[in-house]
Amino acid sequence: MNLWLLDASILLASEDTDDEHHDDARRLLAGGDPLATLDLAFYEVTNVAVRSWGDQPAARRLRSRVTAVADDAGLVRADAQLLEDAAAIADEHGISVYDAAYVAAARAVSGQLVSCDVRDLVSRDLAVLPRLAVRQAARAEAPPPDAH
Repeated sequence: MNLWLLDASILLASEDTDDEHHDDARRLLAGGDPLATLDLAFYEVTNVAVRSWGDQPAARRLRSRVTAVADDAGLVRADAQLLEDAAAIADEHGISVYDAAYVAAARAVSGQLVSCDVRDLVSRDLAVLPRLAVRQAARAEAPPPDAH
């Protein structure tokens, strides 16, 4: 079993039926592997739902998803050490401290970061797409082949 640390893009994709990662994000959220996220996700999903989508009900649904993930394997809280690690990761990879905080959080809990952010995270091997996470989870759950 893998511990998947979800960034806000996964939660947003699970709500947005037009997002190319929607189905895989939903499958990952419904799967049996433990899920965690960073406390920053509460702010990010609410901001997108309210400011970009103008959709308060979606904001409430997304906050409920963050809470459900937090209740599953945990909510990583930003603290001085995580922010120090995030600053170093951001500097090393030329990414935002926001994105680097998710990388630092995944490392802190020995999990794999899952993101839809190809440009800044996936292309730098700092995260995997939800499609890959779903495949890995399915392989782990598959019964072993018959040894006849």
